[in-house]
Amino acid sequence: MFDIPPGLSRNWSWPTDIRFGAGRLAELPDIVAGLGARNPLFVTDAGLARLPLAARALAVLEGAGLAHGAFTDIQPNPTGAQVSAGVEAFRAGGHDAVIAFGGGSGLDAAKAIALMVHQSRPIWDFEDVGDNWTRVDTSARVPVVALPTTAGTGSELGRSSVITDTARHRKMIIFHPIMLPHVAVLDPELTLDLPPALTASTGMDALCHALETWITPNFHPMADGLALQALRMIRTALPRAFADGQDLGARAQMLVASGMACVALQKGLGAVHALSHALGAVHDAPHGLLNAILLPHVIGFNRAAAEPRLTELAGLLDLPERSGAGVVAWLAGLRDTLGIPETLAPLGIDRSRLEETVNLALADPCAAANPVPLTRDTVAALLRAVIPG
Repeated sequence: MFDIPPGLSRNWSWPTDIRFGAGRLAELPDIVAGLGARNPLFVTDAGLARLPLAARALAVLEGAGLAHGAFTDIQPNPTGAQVSAGVEAFRAGGHDAVIAFGGGSGLDAAKAIALMVHQSRPIWDFEDVGDNWTRVDTSARVPVVALPTTAGTGSELGRSSVITDTARHRKMIIFHPIMLPHVAVLDPELTLDLPPALTASTGMDALCHALETWITPNFHPMADGLALQALRMIRTALPRAFADGQDLGARAQMLVASGMACVALQKGLGAVHALSHALGAVHDAPHGLLNAILLPHVIGFNRAAAEPRLTELAGLLDLPERSGAGVVAWLAGLRDTLGIPETLAPLGIDRSRLEETVNLALADPCAAANPVPLTRDTVAALLRAVIPG
């Protein structure tokens, strides 16, 4: 069994400079100063901005006498318009760095804001397709310090952001290596008050990143190693963090595993993410919860092609049944333990926009890495399985 002692504090290079350990939020002013910044823009989502946790982080800046601004006009599934508004706020305030604070939505938006400050092209020109990333102007870079408050997307260690194009009803992956934050502060104390339902859905998002990475047929042994270790950690830590939100060791383990899974996903994802991106764009539903609901269904669909990998994983995790069926059973049992719905019905999603969702899923870049090639019929069948009709 893998565990992290609650008092452990370490600095790592990933190549992002990682400050891991409880209480390291207190180092934020010194981290900003070390990047040569004097007036950062604090970026978080609107919901978190109203909670004591954000006030606590801002108080650390104020206590150090560090000039700063705040931009909080970020919603779940951040949009291009919200990123543009953040860029305007950055420029108007004369800011010189970005502090990204929150879950996946806040971190993704903050990274996109930092990227776009020095760009002349629209953000959609940098979608992660082909060599679009080479269009980015890299002559200037805004420093980013990322502080995750959930253990899910791992965006604090990622080189991309998922941003919704509301005009085309599409979620788009915006990518460039300079989007990698300069410093990531992994302070498990920032996740202690995360409600059980969000602990479950964000934790299943991290699990999904690692598992889809592991079974995609793309070749990337280093990513495989990260994915397997993340899965090993999540298997024990996620139920613990869900059952007892104050379990600092479990929270720390989930933060580390989430970051590892995010780095691993550069190998490729698959149908879970292709479907969840499409459903999120069409229905504005939460990404982590979509992934959590979809995951057992999609892994079952992929079993025929991924059986050797799933069998190997079942052995590593010491599951009762060493097979793909054993992995699917584990996922379904974990879903039930965490109170995750079996279908999308509780999210108010119906089949009225099924055709639109199918088209978006097939066009999503994640679709290409799925172990079983996706077709219009198979995607529609997967959606019907999770959307009662």
